Amino acid sequence: MTETTVGIGGAAESTDMVLNIGPQHPSTHGVLRLRLVLDGERIQHAEPVIGYMHRGAEKLFEARDYRQIIVLANRHDWLSAFSNELGVVLAVERMLGMEVPERAVWTRTLLAELNRVLNHLMFLGSYPLELGGITPIFHAFREREDLQHVMEEVSGGRMHYMFNRVGGLKEDLPAGWLGRARAAVAATRSRMDVYDRLVLGNEIFRARSRDVGVLPAETVHAYGVSGPIARASGVDFDLRRDEPYLAYGELGDVLRVAVREEGDCLARFECLLDQTHNSLELAEACLDRLAELPPGPINQRLPKVLKAPEGHTYVWTENPLGLNGYYLVSKGEKTPYRLKLRSASYNNIQALSEMLPGTLVPDMVAVLGSMFFVVGDIDK
Repeated sequence: MTETTVGIGGAAESTDMVLNIGPQHPSTHGVLRLRLVLDGERIQHAEPVIGYMHRGAEKLFEARDYRQIIVLANRHDWLSAFSNELGVVLAVERMLGMEVPERAVWTRTLLAELNRVLNHLMFLGSYPLELGGITPIFHAFREREDLQHVMEEVSGGRMHYMFNRVGGLKEDLPAGWLGRARAAVAATRSRMDVYDRLVLGNEIFRARSRDVGVLPAETVHAYGVSGPIARASGVDFDLRRDEPYLAYGELGDVLRVAVREEGDCLARFECLLDQTHNSLELAEACLDRLAELPPGPINQRLPKVLKAPEGHTYVWTENPLGLNGYYLVSKGEKTPYRLKLRSASYNNIQALSEMLPGTLVPDMVAVLGSMFFVVGDIDK
């Protein structure tokens, strides 16, 4: 078999054609390139080509102290900034043997779930857009704005919150913020049926996504795929339930893990939607608990120069897009000797090389969008 890159006017009747999707930015959720080998309209081979956005964040961690690395860590997945920085501070706190105040634990849990909803709403709106439906994205941004207002009020940032600190949070919640957050969560919950009716009830959307891009559970395990994509293939694993951190151990009666068996594009969208519904319920439960807590500190006093003791630790969290892992090595200095980041999208996107062969080119867009990835999370 010969491979020939065919330009304009080339004859492709008897040869395979190599087609590059990307690396222009609007093609995918960031600057990704897919190298496809086609036989007519059918994909024979697919190779994700990454690295166009690589910033060397892991190397930069080694030249910043434990307060400064938070600003680097929250940027790789720009839709999950609060959750990104949370994993880093949890790793440093474990190295220090530090316990954070209860008020900080519940506030972190609340903000992590609000951040999860913001992440999922973006994909719930953008995925139908990639299949030709423009209306859901307008609804998604309306709901996102309600939640962005309360996140911006508490942290000062719209995307990169920089609200976590080693030992807790930057500062206490503003006066009256719990009531405004509760109103925003209630407003979002009241309008979530739009996605059930407008998107899942659309026969064109279902036809484009059902039985398309099936990801078997064996491939999930082989590639380390995680998050809603893995759970859509029947892999019932969620760190919030199976290895609870923050306040999730006390939220077992509210937390529901959305699982599907089909493993296709439709199942991945349904898992994401179910998880959004549940995250809003978890946020309300956290608001109820915070309202009951007596006033108290929300962080620990730290020395002027913070040094982690010599050693190493590994912390993983259930980020919106899947499992994030943080392997921290310290030599007893004020900067990490090594901080290795295991990002969810990096593992998830590798499965495309198994999923795309055999599908048609129009279905490639449906499969690619249903993987719910952020390229900064891949390239770091």
